Amino acid sequence: MLNGTPVPSTAHSAPPPGELMGLAGLLRAWREAAGRKKGLQRQLTQDEVADAIQRSVRWYRSLESGATPRLERQTLDALSEVLALERDERQALHLYALGGSLPAASPPHVDSPALRDLLLLVDQVMPSPAYLCDANWNIVGYNAAMTEWWPWVSAPQANLMRWALLSAESRQQYVDWPRHAAEYLALLRFAAFERPHDHQLAELLNEIRNDPDCRRIWESGNEVAESRDSHHYWLSLPRNGFDTIEVVSHVLHPGSLPGCRLVVVTWLQDIETPQSDPEARS
Repeated sequence: MLNGTPVPSTAHSAPPPGELMGLAGLLRAWREAAGRKKGLQRQLTQDEVADAIQRSVRWYRSLESGATPRLERQTLDALSEVLALERDERQALHLYALGGSLPAASPPHVDSPALRDLLLLVDQVMPSPAYLCDANWNIVGYNAAMTEWWPWVSAPQANLMRWALLSAESRQQYVDWPRHAAEYLALLRFAAFERPHDHQLAELLNEIRNDPDCRRIWESGNEVAESRDSHHYWLSLPRNGFDTIEVVSHVLHPGSLPGCRLVVVTWLQDIETPQSDPEARS
């Protein structure tokens, strides 16, 4: 099934994502975490980091204070090593230095052959819920099981992040919603490094950060994550009588639609599954 692709707003009132995601705060958090990763009972000092990357202490202190010098590949690699950065953190650091990734592709058109073929795949994974979304988590298509588990996907301009982070419904259905919120915000942080000039992403970030709970979680964490692929989590859904079930999120990145995500949700318990409805397919 298709969902109408949202029309990007032309009102660029929100600050660009790059302005919300400064490197200085992340470097301070990564330096503190590096001490624990290395088995120390303290954080690394600025002097230790500066020495490891063969730069002056003054230069590194200015970097943690918000300076934006050009960062060479050798410096990025040295920072990644001394701060013991994980894969997604390393990517975020390199994306920051490059000013983001290549420009994102335009949202898929409803008549796109690639989109039609992907929606056939979305239908074929029944009875597992599945959906297709664009780079900013706007829902592009979904199958019948997805609407049975999460009816919100069929709403005009449905957006995963808005539902997961701002709706009262999600806070009831996710077991330990604050943890889920932190993980979704980590995805948004990574996206801000990846697409620092994306105005639609800026508006999404601004709307989410205006929510008091989301702002508190955003300001208390510095995690970045590119994907929630193979992520296990617990849900309590009306469709399952509010019984708690464990599910796994499988995230695929179709080569024919760059920036899009095809997500399939599977479960680890025996539950009653919906039947495919051929008439419901687009």
